[in-house]
Amino acid sequence: MVKRARDVLNRPFAPRFLKLVFQGVFIGLVTGIVVSLFRWLIDHTLQFLFVLYPYLAKHPLYIIFYALLLVGVCWLLGKILKYDLTNLVGSGVPQIEAVLTGENKMNCWQILWRKFVGGLLAICPGLLLGREGPCIQMGACIGQGFARDAFKTSEDDQKILMAAGIAAGLSAAFSAPLAGVLFLLEEVTTSFKTKIWITALAAALASDFVTLVTLGAKPSMYLKITPSFTQANLFVFIALGCVIGILAFGYQYTILDLKFFYSKLKAIPKVYHSIVPLLLTIPLGLWNAKLLGGSHDFISYVIDLSLGSKDWLQLLKLLVLFFVIRFVFSMISYGASVPGGIFMPILSLGAIIGCIAGISLLQFGVIEQSQYLGVVLISMAAYFGAIEKAPFTAIVLLTEMAGSLAQVFPLVLVTFVAYVVNEWFGGRPIYTALREEMTFEN
Repeated sequence: MVKRARDVLNRPFAPRFLKLVFQGVFIGLVTGIVVSLFRWLIDHTLQFLFVLYPYLAKHPLYIIFYALLLVGVCWLLGKILKYDLTNLVGSGVPQIEAVLTGENKMNCWQILWRKFVGGLLAICPGLLLGREGPCIQMGACIGQGFARDAFKTSEDDQKILMAAGIAAGLSAAFSAPLAGVLFLLEEVTTSFKTKIWITALAAALASDFVTLVTLGAKPSMYLKITPSFTQANLFVFIALGCVIGILAFGYQYTILDLKFFYSKLKAIPKVYHSIVPLLLTIPLGLWNAKLLGGSHDFISYVIDLSLGSKDWLQLLKLLVLFFVIRFVFSMISYGASVPGGIFMPILSLGAIIGCIAGISLLQFGVIEQSQYLGVVLISMAAYFGAIEKAPFTAIVLLTEMAGSLAQVFPLVLVTFVAYVVNEWFGGRPIYTALREEMTFEN
């Protein structure tokens, strides 16, 4: 018997998981609202710091009052974290992965508001932490909470909607829906089941829609990239990938030792370790407030600085100093038992690497001026992709953030080489490694 279309296609409106898709859209909309407010508060507070520190430099007496304010922030942050220190510190991604694998449990509604307030208290004073980690965990909490309490779904569907919240959180954090879904599939679930990714895509699109309406349609880190690549650049890009892969392994090694180093700080209770980086923001901010925070403002600052400088040797020295300071302070910030992510700090370090590489290659005549921004973008993606062990996410995320597809081949090539070199040195997916360092009470 010859089959017809009606014999092989599904019945209209029959797929059961379409209900999940609509639930995912709702979760994405709610996540988009929460994350948009979170982003807005962080961005405007950091802009205020750029005004505050020059004022403090001219009125040194007020530094004492500001230091006391930061002590109060530390105290309040500690009170918030005491509820569930394990689930509230860091980016939250390792904790979410542990929930999905059955190793961990968290009270989603309690974690949601505490992560929101705690994230603001940690990030707004200028700690080198990313907003995306809290956004991802808040999205997961929203997905889990509505799935359990409002939609009354099964345990399996709760995990799917929690996963959708993860994608929605990252999508709204960077206005990057495809990267949000890819991060979920590549880093968290490591599964490409249709029911998971289509629900996640619906949530990611819905959350990104909210950010487009509330925060604008411009890419979160727009770079005008000119398509330019020659065969002569091939070996240069491979060498750049090797260097970035080694630097990525150094980042992984250091961040995984933070718990050991902070364990030596016995004089201060763990929930109040934030006092260390909070007070360190003062001398750093007085020297250069642009170095504070984990937002895209620093990346724009470094790029503008490098494009406007004529003394390239002096600029290289300054960029190396920036890299050391940002690397060290980001580690001090992340290890101090505070809520905050590592995406933007990693991308900021990648941008500095790209600026150093771009300036050096320009001076030796290896690349042209039109290729400079491309080298910066490529370095950011490669550094992020190697550390996270998520090359597809890195490539798509930077493409969406920069709003450009002009450098696809070198972008993929350098990210791939950096990933392989990091793997060769013994690197692992950073969130998996961080999760294995944790002890969960299940």
